[in-house]
Amino acid sequence: MGDVLIMNEIDATANRLGIDLLQVDLDSIQLPPGEDFGIISDDEDVYEDDDQEVESGFGNIIVVDNLPVVPKEKFEKLEGVIRKIYSQIGVIKEDGLWMPVDPETQKSLGYCFIEYNTPQEAELAKEKTNGYKLDRAHIFAVNMFDDFDRFMKVPDEWAPPEHKPYTPGENLQKWLTDEKARDQFVIRSGTDTEVLWNDARHLKPEPVYKRSYWTESFVQWSPLGTYLATVHRQGAAVWGGANTFNRLMRYAHPQVKLIDFSPGEKYLVTYSSHEPSNPRDANRVVINIFDVRTGKVMRDFKGSADEFAVGGTGGVTGVSWPVFRWGGGKDKYFAKLGKNMISVYETESFTLIDKKSLKVENVMDFSWSPTDPIISLFVPELGGGNQPARVSLVQIPSKEELRQKNLFSVSDCKMYWQSSGDYLAVKVDRYTKTKKSTYTGFELFRIKERDIPIEVLELDNKNDKIIAFAWEPKGHRFAVIHGDSPRPDISFYSMRTAQHAGRVSKLTTLKGKQANALFWSPSGRFIVLAGLKGFNGQLEFYNVDELETMATAEHFMATDVEWDPTGRYVATAVTSVHEMENGFNIWSFNGKLLYRTLKDHFFQFLWRPRPPSFLTPEKEEEIAKNLKKYSKKYEAEDQDVSMQLSEQEREKRRSLKNEWEKKISEWKRLHEEEKMERQMLRDGEASDEEEEYEAKEVEVEEVLDVTEEVEE
Repeated sequence: MGDVLIMNEIDATANRLGIDLLQVDLDSIQLPPGEDFGIISDDEDVYEDDDQEVESGFGNIIVVDNLPVVPKEKFEKLEGVIRKIYSQIGVIKEDGLWMPVDPETQKSLGYCFIEYNTPQEAELAKEKTNGYKLDRAHIFAVNMFDDFDRFMKVPDEWAPPEHKPYTPGENLQKWLTDEKARDQFVIRSGTDTEVLWNDARHLKPEPVYKRSYWTESFVQWSPLGTYLATVHRQGAAVWGGANTFNRLMRYAHPQVKLIDFSPGEKYLVTYSSHEPSNPRDANRVVINIFDVRTGKVMRDFKGSADEFAVGGTGGVTGVSWPVFRWGGGKDKYFAKLGKNMISVYETESFTLIDKKSLKVENVMDFSWSPTDPIISLFVPELGGGNQPARVSLVQIPSKEELRQKNLFSVSDCKMYWQSSGDYLAVKVDRYTKTKKSTYTGFELFRIKERDIPIEVLELDNKNDKIIAFAWEPKGHRFAVIHGDSPRPDISFYSMRTAQHAGRVSKLTTLKGKQANALFWSPSGRFIVLAGLKGFNGQLEFYNVDELETMATAEHFMATDVEWDPTGRYVATAVTSVHEMENGFNIWSFNGKLLYRTLKDHFFQFLWRPRPPSFLTPEKEEEIAKNLKKYSKKYEAEDQDVSMQLSEQEREKRRSLKNEWEKKISEWKRLHEEEKMERQMLRDGEASDEEEEYEAKEVEVEEVLDVTEEVEE
């Protein structure tokens, strides 16, 4: 309503001044710095109380220093050289190249200003030409025009920083101490973002925090659940707190589109892509790596989208996301795939290890071990098959090759690490002898065993198409969906069994299942076999220990399935890719539907991750053995809640019964009041009883149709 009133005021003012608003480009209007004329920005509440530097509006101008000092007659020649160099990078505005002149000598002053169409082109020009060697005596020094204003603000004399007294921060992990041991999740629907407790005992969610327009595109939890990140036009922000969600830090990155945390939450990677002035050029990509706690930019990467598009097809504008992959489950190394190389950086200095990339000719893909600084990489066949494809394991930082496996007649290859880093499965698609079709097999690496032995696994029918593959978290089993839709088979395998401790063996095959996706419980043992998209949300809850189905169900049109971090509950959701039935269901691990929540325009459901347990494996094993002793307390609490819910249900029934009896009583009262009126309508007959009346049958004949036939 407020927006309508504001627009009415604007229309009235425009009519009074004789301005046609349809002819005005509102996007081109720029307000004076620091002035908003009472119109609050969409993100004002996100960035309030921040000392943000106001841009001077000269972000598309660079200053090129160390140019030759030339007389007036050589101006045109020097200008032509400069224009030739800098017009290759972006479009220089008309009259956008200016070389100041010394009024006394009429010679140039040895520097010039260049104005581009966009700030991104100016930044690229600075990056590409700073240090450019025109000749021995003239090496370009290039700066952004806006930088000079910043440099001028530096005081002439150094002053020690103001000492601020220490104030203890909030306990950002307080949510883990919930007495009911509940988990949180975040949802986005319409303009609202909500964080809620999963209160499965009471069969409903409990609100924690809700905010409208909290993000402009999506939200994302950090890997350990400490922060919730939001995305805005000016950049990203992280939120958290002991009892609510306060903004803890912001990260300035205009037009940010994607974000990614390091595994230990120390760093945040942000990504943006900008269209060039010349449509023939590739998009301009900017990637920043921030320190999460301080908000400081630790390293930035800039270049064309083509430079970041090697080895993948996901993300935005052809860039595979995440561009940088973090290694070893820690925040020590991160790496990027390039042409014929893998660039591995370390976070102590944010520079390349040994100041050079790992050279691997024609490398197509790589993947980190989830727990150790080991890279697995795939190189396809070279020379028309004369040089075989290969998968290699490389230790970081030494770059020593630990293991290599040559592969022949390879069409494609995909690598799957087990969550504990114990095993690596390589799915290999190979050509048949005729080269007209392919078949699939698996190369299984036992990473923690001596010499890293490799086992080959082929399905019973090696021509089966592989639809999905998934390792059991922290376990030794894996599942494969294979065969043809709509009813493929699902097979379960183990890397160690009682009979074959060092060999892979098949546990069972489930025939003809309506499934195309696998979702293991984070604690292993249980798995959801899901039929998403074309399979209309078929769900089967399966116990792999007992090799038996616990339950089958359906969440019609389900698009997402996600286990909570403890493996106790499963969420299924229908997001806004479908127009109907938007919302989410919460199930128990064994397939019992606990509650259902419908939400229009439903976009996201994300469980809040939990950090790893501090318990040792021995302590966890002890708890598992003595589970009955520990569970008595919770069983008693469950019984209390169950009795409470039963009492609530009985109270609800009593209320409904009382309401019904009240309506019957009211009906009888009205019936008695209208008795005389009914008697008059019956010509004095007083009785309302049915047996006082005589039923008569009356036959009525009706002509339905008449047809006249004339005989000749």
